[in-house]
Amino acid sequence: MEFLVVQFLTGLASASSLFLVASGLSIIFGVTRIVNFAHGAFYMLGAYIAYTLTDRLTGTLGFWGGLVAAALAIAVLGALLEIVLLRRIYRAPELFQLLATFGVTLMVQDLVLLIWGPEDLLGPRAPGLKGAIEIMGQPVPLYDLFLIVLGPLVLGLIWLLFHRTRWGVLVRAATQDRDMVAALGVNQKWLFTSVFALGAFLAGLGGALQIPRDAVNHAMDLRIIVEVFVVVVIGGLGSVFGAFVAAVIVSELNAFGILVFPKISLVLVFLVMAAVLVVRPWGLFGRPEGPARQAVGASIRPWRPFTQGERLAAGAILVFAALLPLVAGPYVLTVGSEILVFVLFAASLQFLMTVGGLASFGHAAYFGLGAYGAAFIVKAAGLPMEVALLAGPLLGLVGAVLFGWFCVRLSGVYFAMLTLAFAQITWSIAFQWVEVTGGDNGILGVWPSSWASSPAAFYWLTLAVTALGVAALRILVFSPFGYGLRATRDSVLRAESVGIDRGRVQWLAFIIAGAFAGIAGALFAFLKGSVFPENMAIPLSVDGLVMVLLGGVETVSGAIAGAVVYKALAIWLMSQTELSKLILGAVIVLLVVAFPKGIVGFIEEVRARRREPAGESALATTSMRAAE
Repeated sequence: MEFLVVQFLTGLASASSLFLVASGLSIIFGVTRIVNFAHGAFYMLGAYIAYTLTDRLTGTLGFWGGLVAAALAIAVLGALLEIVLLRRIYRAPELFQLLATFGVTLMVQDLVLLIWGPEDLLGPRAPGLKGAIEIMGQPVPLYDLFLIVLGPLVLGLIWLLFHRTRWGVLVRAATQDRDMVAALGVNQKWLFTSVFALGAFLAGLGGALQIPRDAVNHAMDLRIIVEVFVVVVIGGLGSVFGAFVAAVIVSELNAFGILVFPKISLVLVFLVMAAVLVVRPWGLFGRPEGPARQAVGASIRPWRPFTQGERLAAGAILVFAALLPLVAGPYVLTVGSEILVFVLFAASLQFLMTVGGLASFGHAAYFGLGAYGAAFIVKAAGLPMEVALLAGPLLGLVGAVLFGWFCVRLSGVYFAMLTLAFAQITWSIAFQWVEVTGGDNGILGVWPSSWASSPAAFYWLTLAVTALGVAALRILVFSPFGYGLRATRDSVLRAESVGIDRGRVQWLAFIIAGAFAGIAGALFAFLKGSVFPENMAIPLSVDGLVMVLLGGVETVSGAIAGAVVYKALAIWLMSQTELSKLILGAVIVLLVVAFPKGIVGFIEEVRARRREPAGESALATTSMRAAE
């Protein structure tokens, strides 16, 4: 009993730090609607800056002053990020802010390594709180008791700020209806900047407070951002009190999960999040999402099939790609095969996001399931590659059938987070079911048949499968099913009024996207000759999102350009420099600012402007200026 009490108190201490970070993210999303992927980077920078300041300063005031100064420095960085970058792309589709903050996260990861090095750093103990006291005969660190008190105190201060100040009233009003707040004459720009600074301050403070408890390392950002997303979604996006309750739930699950459910401890919080979202789709204390600023895929100009000239251009590109093995070496062909695999993977996600309006944060699950399905057929059943490429992706399809049935009941960020939960559940099974999947050792020796074993032959095979897959997805876009899916994306009420079953149509789209992702995963397994749990981990899902957004979320085939640019650039940079993430992140940020509609979206917009008559273009410009 005594041990359980101490474990419970340890969980409460962890909940306070987690609440600080989660409350910041919840406040930012509630007002700006930005899914801030860089929030974990703020947390990590807060810890590193606090380590440096407390190491330079001495005495009690120096330690606590260093923590506060680190949080204030992160608040300034957050405000600068909002002013310099995010303010430029508020009119872009909402997920572009996710892409921009992801680029910032990549940059921060390399900057941290460049400034502080790769070694873990041990921070000083908190002056006056170095010891422990006995509770029921068990020692409890004084610093943990301090954190337990700090969490509710910060919650109370945030409540006072939001309910007893004019600024807080404006923030709460903006959370409910930003357009009405703007109509009343409130300067939204500076309101957003102040909210972003407050959220960054809380994230930096949460990271700074961790230095007496944990080693400071460069992996802190990705570890915390996943937990923070879980907390915010369970509590309800925009609800600070919900974030506090969810932080306690998640932290106690982490504290007791390893004792009570050791086999599922890694995925326990995701199971809880999935259960909460299925029962209460907006979280424990959340509210239904309002309309987005711009629906995903809601293009100004209607999509159209290829013209004759565009078909010839696409055919010429395909012929050029097919002739590549005649002039390229094995390394280039292997890289080319990998790029083609991710073209198909990104195209499957683009079909779901652009046509269906469903942004999945866990699409890598079906990629990984397809890879494992192919590996099982080759290694366990002893069947050849040809059978594995046909039957292996069925595992990805089955996963999409099962998970999609629950996911399509939700929408917006809640849909995205439920897909993330199922992806993490799948990853955990692959990681912990060692007898079947090999765990983190993976499944090795998944090689192609002899006729496809050379780099050139496998490249041609991958090109053929990818070309057929992309063509099939494009045909579906302009089929009656595709038009029905787009109708549910644009207006659920209108679609249902004409007899379109939204749930059934979106579920089928989810299954189609999962099946094509599974095909890409099966090809990837034979390309690498092995399968690991990382093939369905969060970073791969994020890569897919980046490819789609870079290409253009309002285009039909933008994922092709996005996958080629992103993957080729990432592979080339890794071979050329140790600061590949810094450069890649900077390129992503520049592309987001320069091409807020994506690469292909920008090209389409330029071509459309050239086709417009001069008078029509001038009238459109005048109307836009009048509206502004």
